[in-house]
This record gives sequence, C-alpha cells and structure tokens, in this order.
Amino acid sequence: MAFVHRPSATHTVEVSHPSADRIVVKGALTFETARQAYEAGMRVLRDAASPGGELQVDLGGVTESDSAGLAVLIEWVAAARRGGRAVRVLNVPGGIGASARIAEVDEILGFAPA
Repeated sequence: MAFVHRPSATHTVEVSHPSADRIVVKGALTFETARQAYEAGMRVLRDAASPGGELQVDLGGVTESDSAGLAVLIEWVAAARRGGRAVRVLNVPGGIGASARIAEVDEILGFAPA
C-alpha cells in the first residue's frame, strides 16, 4: 500500500508499507509535504499496528528534506512506541540527520549509525 501526495510538479512524497515491519519514504520530506507525509505514515502505522518487534523506517528514497521532515519522524516514532514497537530509522538524509544531532534526538529516534 502506498500513499502519494503531489502538491506541485517538483515536490512529491510517497510513504509505502512493503511489509509489516517496514515503512519506505520516497521523494521530498519537507515543509511542503510534511502534513501529507505525516498523515500517510500515521495511516501506515495504524494498518501495521502489531506490538513488539522492530519497525524500520527507510528514508533511502528521500530526495530533499528539512526540519519539517524531522518533525514528521519524531511523530511517527512516538506513535510507534506508544503502540509497543521499537523503531530504527535507516538511510537518514543529511539535513534531517544534522537537525537531529543538533537537537540531540538522533539516538532517541533510533537512527542507524551512518
């Protein structure tokens, strides 16, 4: 299942759920797409609600990111943990990684080492 948002010709985001333990994000994770990405990710988390086990969030397909992308991740991780799931964020883009390190939330969010 994939949710695609196309707010403009240049900024799109796709949040997919290829398995019960994985979320894959592709496209721009920015201020322009944050609301849609957040909502799509929350739908995926509700659909994949199975306590226990590690949930992987793969950002390898993110082409553009900013601090709004970090805010989306914080919300997803918090929701998953409230649902009893551990979270590991993979392939963190530079902008999100830098913002997370500055805010000292990279380890809390479960970012995989670079």
